[in-house]
Amino acid sequence: MSALSSLALPHVASLHAYTPGLQPTEPGWVKLNTNECPYPPSPRVAEALRREIGADGGSLRLYPNPKSALLRSAIAAHHGHSLTAENVIVGNGSDDILNLLVRAFCTRGAAAGFTFPSYSLYPVLVEIQDAGSLVIEFDRTMRLPLERIAASKARAFFLTSPNAPTGVAFSNAELARVLEVFPGLLVVDEAYAPFASEDAVPLLATHPRLVVVRTLSKAYALAGIRVGYALAHPEIIDLLDRVRDSYNVNRLSQAAALAAIGHPEYYAGIISRIKTTRDRFVADSQARRGWFTYPSSSNFVFTEPKNARGESGPVVAKAAYDYLCAHKILVRHFPSHALTASFLRISVGTDDEMLVLSETLDSWLKT
Repeated sequence: MSALSSLALPHVASLHAYTPGLQPTEPGWVKLNTNECPYPPSPRVAEALRREIGADGGSLRLYPNPKSALLRSAIAAHHGHSLTAENVIVGNGSDDILNLLVRAFCTRGAAAGFTFPSYSLYPVLVEIQDAGSLVIEFDRTMRLPLERIAASKARAFFLTSPNAPTGVAFSNAELARVLEVFPGLLVVDEAYAPFASEDAVPLLATHPRLVVVRTLSKAYALAGIRVGYALAHPEIIDLLDRVRDSYNVNRLSQAAALAAIGHPEYYAGIISRIKTTRDRFVADSQARRGWFTYPSSSNFVFTEPKNARGESGPVVAKAAYDYLCAHKILVRHFPSHALTASFLRISVGTDDEMLVLSETLDSWLKT
């Protein structure tokens, strides 16, 4: 450890940062590794950004609304279920919201719980806070481990639904059972909920310990704008506002998000196209290649490749990943755990991108 590193808090000096998916800078890649939307955002977004900037950019010298007040009201109205602005907090992406939740509720004596596999940012945020962790592993069935969550003694439990990286969704009936037996805060991270058949928002009316976290990065095609939000009881929102950074969402992001939230019919069309492409790819992989793929309620699939001899496993998955990468197609491989090492996570792209992917996988099988 260098002299400078020794000045840091010990837990900071030893933690490992979150590792995002590869971001190629040269053209020609088929990028199916970070679950971005394959289609552009609503044209109203660009119009709103131009209006916000103005002819001379003079508005940029002014701070944004500190609480994203208009956006909070728009999000509440968008979801209905008697939600108001007091039920909403907006952040610099949903990662900001998750960070606020760990900051407000978790310490070494009040652990954060989460499942494995799930979003790999959770343990990083917990380590930054120097808090305790309680990890509950799924088995290959991906059934929700309700009893183990209830017995975990976590202060806040983070559950991705639909799950990342498998795409498996958990029903409201299952979530309600968790809320009935788990005494802590249940954070349902719904980054991919627009692609699912059900979401947890209706449960907020009867479960004050529920927090629903959303992002505009996936279904709303605004990953570069960085806007996320949480829906929760006003008391929880108030606590999160106390630890929220001032002006945490900039003027342009607020304007873009308002425009996107205000154009639901445009995004309904995009979501429908992505789901159709997803289901076609899954059916094709299972019918022609016999690959096991989890039922996906997201904009990605988690599939277990088999080679031409019918073999699967970590070595086979890595071989498929390397072959795709060599042909300028990026997907994700998570080799560090037995539950994920045999699989590839593939974001749903355009029909043309998925055709290139399928043809390249067929080529790999022939080799």
